[in-house]
Amino acid sequence: MTNKIPDYGKTFALMRDGCGPQWRDYIEHDFVKGLADGSLPQASFLQYMVQDYVYLVHYARAWALGVVKAESPEEMKLCAATVDSLINHEFSLHIQTCAAQGIDEASLFNAKEELETIAYTRYVLDSGLQGDFLDLILALAPCAFGYGEIGLRLKESVYEGHPYEKWINTYCGDAFQEVCVEVGRLVDMAISTRIGDNPTQSPRWAKMQERFTKAVELEAEFWGMGFRAGNKGADKKGEKHA
Repeated sequence: MTNKIPDYGKTFALMRDGCGPQWRDYIEHDFVKGLADGSLPQASFLQYMVQDYVYLVHYARAWALGVVKAESPEEMKLCAATVDSLINHEFSLHIQTCAAQGIDEASLFNAKEELETIAYTRYVLDSGLQGDFLDLILALAPCAFGYGEIGLRLKESVYEGHPYEKWINTYCGDAFQEVCVEVGRLVDMAISTRIGDNPTQSPRWAKMQERFTKAVELEAEFWGMGFRAGNKGADKKGEKHA
């Protein structure tokens, strides 16, 4: 498993460094470790995939809100391109995976939201509704950046017959990595335009870091929600054999 930090821009490096413990909790979560070695229970993965589809629906809406909040044609184009990538590409991974387990897209779209899903999606949407473009983009970015880094870290873990090979290959693949680079460029551009080239010297920096860090914490909680589903399954099996 590689520990190389990907280059997703200046802001990513600064923000990542500003929430070291929280970032490690996110990218080194037990759920991620289970993805890496294939030991993650299928019940955990399926619960996560259903909830992640629900999350992505709101996430796409939040990126669409970015088009509304944008202050330049390039910001609008980058936000719109991300919406397209989510709806027409990333959604398909979840739809196909869940279809194999007998869950169709309509059922996914109408799935009951877990508390962690509600907390994270509403935090992101609220960041955009009550804040400006920067507030929104800093709440959105940790999802892309984290999955990109996790994908690259897990790339070398794939072996023949790995149960989560498709998931790993999606996020370490060139298409998703390009999305991460573009999101990083968007964040850098947005901050440079509004705050300047030395953002850490801005009075707003602490609040910006706080916005980013909270999204990172919510990402780790989201993994935990999926991980517990597998443990519940194990507990039920134990009860049956008791």
